Amino acid sequence: MNISAFEISKKLKGTIVGDAKVKIHTLSRIEDAKEGSITFLAHDKYLPFLDRTNASAVLVSDDLEFDQKNSTTLIRVRDPYAAFTQLLIEWSTDHNPKQEGIHPTAIINSSAQIGNGVFLGPYACVGANSVVKDGVQIYAHSIIGDNVIVQANTILHPRVTILNDSEIGKNCILHSGVVIGSDGFGFAPQKNQVYLKIPQLGRVIINDNVEIGANTTIDRATLGSTIIGEGVKLDNLVQIAHNVEIGSHTVIAAQTGIAGSSKIGSRCVIGGQVGIIGHLKLGDGVQIQGQSGVIKNIPDGKAVQGTPATDYKSFYKSYVLFKDLPKIESRLSTLEKNK
Repeated sequence: MNISAFEISKKLKGTIVGDAKVKIHTLSRIEDAKEGSITFLAHDKYLPFLDRTNASAVLVSDDLEFDQKNSTTLIRVRDPYAAFTQLLIEWSTDHNPKQEGIHPTAIINSSAQIGNGVFLGPYACVGANSVVKDGVQIYAHSIIGDNVIVQANTILHPRVTILNDSEIGKNCILHSGVVIGSDGFGFAPQKNQVYLKIPQLGRVIINDNVEIGANTTIDRATLGSTIIGEGVKLDNLVQIAHNVEIGSHTVIAAQTGIAGSSKIGSRCVIGGQVGIIGHLKLGDGVQIQGQSGVIKNIPDGKAVQGTPATDYKSFYKSYVLFKDLPKIESRLSTLEKNK
């Protein structure tokens, strides 16, 4: 990046306050920005940094009022955070161009189909009858099993494993350590107190524009398919069990686990370290606060918290009483003594 503040303001449909000719060549946080960088101010709590930042330009809101004490160029926009995100996307594209070509150590089964503009990094493997569509990026040591389909422009970072019969949609991003299609946790108890493994014969289907964080695992179905809907975003260290279905544009934070055959609706927001038992149905637009334990169905649009998870507002009313129980117990004891 080597662009003037004026060019950035034009790109973002913003308004310049200050030197429009100042050159920008990097992006920074407002706390540690240096000359030649652009940053953003999206919250009032960061206002003190504006007076002492070394950034050459700062994105600020159209309606932000303040007394500026330095000469930093400002670019007023409707939404500074969204505008900075746009710059981040362009910066990332410039610094991480798509690669092409097949590394000599890559292993491709003779029956596999490889599209145009595909990149296969060192020691990447593609199994029998698998299809890798145009523009796919498969980085070092990633493994594609047999009968797998990877649709166009998907990115597999190093050491991703996609096991047999899985299907990955277009424009997906799978970060390092992701495992797709491992066996579901299916064991039948026997009379002699041992467990009989139940064969897992299904598959995993991941739709378009899904992003899956590092070391997340998605198990194949026992029969049928485990399904991840379009636009779903999964954080690192998420566990999705067999036959789970997740609706479109749901986001799930780290260390959440969803047990087998539960159905999650669309546009849900699930916090970190949430546990969801099997065979539940969660509606569309559900919000689950972090560290909650979900043991029953949740209707559309409901916000819940706690273990077992209950209505968000009810939880906090109960919590107020819970944290004061020692005081309440002491008062009751005093009253009983004074009878």
